[in-house]
Amino acid sequence: MKRAIITVVGKDTVGIIAKVCTYLADNKINILDISQTIVQDFFNMMMIVDISKCEKNVTDTANDLASLGETMGVKVKCQLEDIFDKMHRI
Repeated sequence: MKRAIITVVGKDTVGIIAKVCTYLADNKINILDISQTIVQDFFNMMMIVDISKCEKNVTDTANDLASLGETMGVKVKCQLEDIFDKMHRI
């Protein structure tokens, strides 16, 4: 299994989860775990996904998700799990 972390942060709008999940499903990316909160008008979501069946490389997937986020006015980041772990180690 090849896991990645996807984060979505920004102003809450209708359809954020639907659009991100549609992209994932269309690219054979399975959601393993998901956490989502809204604090006042701010949306925050973190997902752990399995990208082993995705036909795109991680860079292209991350760029696609970032572009999708721009269309919704939110920031979307996708990183391999090992890179995420190393960047967020205290």
